Amino acid sequence: MTLELQARSIVMRLREAGHVAYYAGGSVRDMLLGKIPHDIDIATDARPERVQELFSRTIPVGAHFGVVIVLVEGQAFEVATFRADGAYIDGRRPEGVVFTTAEEDARRRDFTVNGLFYDPIGERVIDCVGGRADLDTRLLRAIGEASERFREDRLRVLRGVRLAASLDFQIEPVTWQALRAAVPSIHAVSAERIREELVKVFLSPHRVRGFDLLAESGLMHEVLPEVARLEGCEQPPEFHPEGDVFVHTRKMLGLLEPTVSVPLVFSVLLHDIGKPPCMTRDDTGRIRFNGHESVGARMAEQLMRRLKFSNHDIAATVEMVKNHMAFKDAPNMRTSKLRRFMARETFPEELELHRVDCLGSHGGLDIYAFLKVRREEFANEPLIPPRLVTGSDLIARGWKPGPSFRRALDSIQNKQLEGTLRTREEALAWLDKEISETR
Repeated sequence: MTLELQARSIVMRLREAGHVAYYAGGSVRDMLLGKIPHDIDIATDARPERVQELFSRTIPVGAHFGVVIVLVEGQAFEVATFRADGAYIDGRRPEGVVFTTAEEDARRRDFTVNGLFYDPIGERVIDCVGGRADLDTRLLRAIGEASERFREDRLRVLRGVRLAASLDFQIEPVTWQALRAAVPSIHAVSAERIREELVKVFLSPHRVRGFDLLAESGLMHEVLPEVARLEGCEQPPEFHPEGDVFVHTRKMLGLLEPTVSVPLVFSVLLHDIGKPPCMTRDDTGRIRFNGHESVGARMAEQLMRRLKFSNHDIAATVEMVKNHMAFKDAPNMRTSKLRRFMARETFPEELELHRVDCLGSHGGLDIYAFLKVRREEFANEPLIPPRLVTGSDLIARGWKPGPSFRRALDSIQNKQLEGTLRTREEALAWLDKEISETR
């Protein structure tokens, strides 16, 4: 069964047992926008214990808040009892809930477009909060008192920006005013929850809109201060006619393909964060950023660890930031060094970072084109093929491990990569003649 048919089967079972049940929240919003939802939540008047009675495979993940996971053919569906929330003490969750009606449940949600229900049996929308009208006019509006919604759950300020960006909606003025006023409270939210929302912002095809809203709301200053400090950081106009580092970074985000990985989009976002602390002017007034890639790599690692990114994403992003200036040297690299440079795991995405870096500044793609040609030339064999000579061969010839041992292996591999040595026999002959004589 499809996701929708699985969800419908849950609603049918609840209805047959005499309960009210609807699709709820973001899945309804997405379906009305013509999008295929990735998950479908269900809201019902059935109490958690009743839901568990009706379905054989359940997980009571938040039964005290009325939430039970129902498994259908291995697919998980959140089934929540209609509820009204008690007081929010920690800016995240209510101290308790009261089970209630669909109307009351809709009013405790965050934004009107997320407060819609859908009856899949009667094929009708249940709108208690004016969400359908806001959906039609592409407007994000808080339900009820906007400032109260943001006080209840402080992550909503960031979620509001993320939704407005990903949906390409405008934010209703009163909601926007309340959101901006609540921005300082974001520090009460865990780093993991902040990271999740930021990742969604920057993985969205509308990431530039998200970047702008983060800046205009003040959230950029609060959660990504290293990026906020790029604003006003001048650059040499002969290389960067587009403007300061902030403008350059924004432009690059807009040049990426719609679908990107976390390391790629965050390497674009963070590739120049080392420029402000490295900025100097020489005697002629020329601006320089010597070593900014190394400083930026360290800053990127600190930022991503602060936001609890995975070790994989941190390592890949840091590698890309650290190497983004090395591309200018690629045409002058010896073949062996170039092959090693291109063989690194992050190189394909570094090449995309280089492309948008160039297009976001001077516009020249000569090095990009050069690397594309070389990649095609190298495509018929591994960039780093198996070594012609190994350490065992050296030991068999009486070598002892040490600095000269490594230098000999590297010298042979360099000649192999450059095409000077092509067979094991050639490599061993060269070893015996050229290197052994200099030991």
